[in-house]
This record gives sequence, C-alpha cells and structure tokens, in this order.
Amino acid sequence: MNTISLPRTLINQLLHHAQLNTEQEVCGLVASQQGMACEVYPVRNVAEHADHLFAMDPKEQVEAMRQMRDKGQQLFAIYHSHPHAPAEPSLRDLAEAAYPEALYLIISLNTKGVLEIRGFHLAGEQLESLELQVA
Repeated sequence: MNTISLPRTLINQLLHHAQLNTEQEVCGLVASQQGMACEVYPVRNVAEHADHLFAMDPKEQVEAMRQMRDKGQQLFAIYHSHPHAPAEPSLRDLAEAAYPEALYLIISLNTKGVLEIRGFHLAGEQLESLELQVA
C-alpha cells in the first residue's frame, strides 16, 4: 500500500471545511508544489442532491485550476465529504473519477466524535486505498 504524506494544517483545513456543512457534501481541490500538498481550494457543490452527491461548480473549478497554474502548483487531490456515509468511494464516485494522476480524498462525518479522512487513487477502473500520514 502506498503512503501519502499530508501536512497537518492541510488536513485540518479539509476537516474544517467538511464540518462547516454537516448536511451536504463539500468538495474542492488540493494543490501541490514540488510534490507536496500545499493549498486547499474549496469549490461550491452544485449537485441537485448535495446531501449525498457532489458536483463542483464549473466556474469555481476552472478558477481554482487557473490560480494553481498561476502559482506554479499542480492538481494533487480532489476531495469531498460524506456527511452520512463512511469514507469509502460510492459507485458514483468510481464512475466519475476522471483524473488518474490525482489523489481522491473522502472525509466522513458519519463517525461518533471522530472525523475520518481516507485517500484513494485510480487504478484502472478501481479506486485503491492509500495510507495517509500526517507530515
């Protein structure tokens, strides 16, 4: 199993974003510089059923990608939360995973008192679990 290091401050930002809306999925992008995750770009969820689906606002997603490019950053990860489900990819998550180079992060609020964050990467048509390590 591959191990991915994430800075504690970045993990805290992701968990905080998920906690801001406990009834709807939140989503966004994580950028890297020189191979290390460095910045979170929250993107508004425009899915019709945002309580269990996410769809990034296209304009905000393009703007986040532009900001990354302007800062010399690369797409590192795509994240979203599961307010009422485990941090496991759903069938729809699998079907819509379109960036094989990106890490997929899922944050679960479905645990009692403890937030869970898990990482996956696309391998063929499967998302394989990765070990996340706090840097």
